[in-house]
Formats: sequence, C-alpha cells, structure tokens
Amino acid sequence: MLGKKLFRKLLTSFTAVATLMVYSMVVLAVPTDVTGEITVSGQVTVNGQSTVSNSTIVSGSTIVTGAGSSATVSLGKNGRVELSENSSIVLNFSPTGIVAVVSSGKVRVANGVGVATTVTTRDATMIADAGQSNNFTVEVECSHTHLDTTAGSVTMREGTTDRQIAAGASAVAGNLSQTGCEPCLRPGSAPPLTFAGWPWFLLLGAGAAGAALVLGLKKSDTRLGGGTIVVSPNR
Repeated sequence: MLGKKLFRKLLTSFTAVATLMVYSMVVLAVPTDVTGEITVSGQVTVNGQSTVSNSTIVSGSTIVTGAGSSATVSLGKNGRVELSENSSIVLNFSPTGIVAVVSSGKVRVANGVGVATTVTTRDATMIADAGQSNNFTVEVECSHTHLDTTAGSVTMREGTTDRQIAAGASAVAGNLSQTGCEPCLRPGSAPPLTFAGWPWFLLLGAGAAGAALVLGLKKSDTRLGGGTIVVSPNR
C-alpha cells in the first residue's frame, strides 16, 4: 500500500515537472511582439493602405512613400528608419535586430548598440557594426546603390567582396555605366565620358577652327568700318 502511494506521488511530480518544462519551451519559442510607430508627411502607405502619423507598425510591413512625401519609423531604443520620397522598403525588426530590404528610393537608418542591422538592395547588403551605434544612408538608383556612413562603421557586401565604410566615407555598388537610366545628380556618380576614336577629335578641331575664322571676320569688319554706326535716312 505504501509502495503504491509513493509511486503515485512520484508519477504526479514527474508529470508536473514535464508539463512545466513543455510550457516553458513553448513560451520561449513564441517571438516577442515588437512594434514600431510611424510618423508620415504626405502620401504614405503601409501594406498597400494609406496611413497617418502615430500609427503602429509591425515587423514585415511594406512601406511606400509618394512624391514629396516621407516617413519615419521609430523603434524605441533600437533605433529608427527614415524614408525619403519615392521610396519602397520591407521592414523587419525584433528586440535585437533591424532588417530592411530597399526596392527603390533613399533610406536613412540609425541603430543602437547591440542591435544587428542590415539593409539589402539588389546590388549589395549593408551590414552595420552591432558593437556601436551607427547612422547611415542607402540610396537605390537605376543601376547602382550608394552608401553614405555618417556615424559608426558599415560593411558593404557586394557578392563576395566586403568593403568597410567608416564615418564620413561613401561607397557605390553596381554598374554606373548602365544605359537606359535617368542621370544621377550625385557628385562623382556619373559615368566617365568616352570618345569614339579620332573622328571626335577631328570634329572638335574643325569646330574650333570655324569659330576662330568667324571671330576673325568680325574683327576685320570692325576695323574697316571704323566702328561707326550709320543710320539710313530711308528707315
């Protein structure tokens, strides 16, 4: 009789411990619900729906700004993400990370210490140094991506090549000479001018010679006429 009671107590205790362990594992497996707050100016949509300032943003949202519009997503102590006009991103975030995929436009990201932050475009992936606070801008052009680091340090990964871009420095990934794109107005970002061989130089030389001849003729006319203007009485 005593043996049966002891067995039942042990079995009950084991069941309780097992239940507690399973419950704890399930709770730990459920991701923490992290949200952000968005501030907008102009026409901004979240997941295809127009939004207003002070709205809540959840991880995985697609944010699009129209012409002359902007948006800022505040993630508390983790940082913030700012979108300029005509920008489109998919923004994911957690208590320890920020991940943005930028399809178009210009995005500025600021992250806190210990927050793993990456921004990906079709040309490269920007990886911020999680050991410090960082502030950097990623701009997607037609054929390339610009990275400007304002504070901290960011690694630009293009294929298998990594470049560390410190504060105050910039980098470009992609093909600057791709045709069919609108001209980029950023200083130093336009592709170099090319000349198709000697005919260009001959054409330039002929133009210079023609200009010199015209100027010479004008000077001769001035000397012959004495520089005097004659008014016709018939007018």
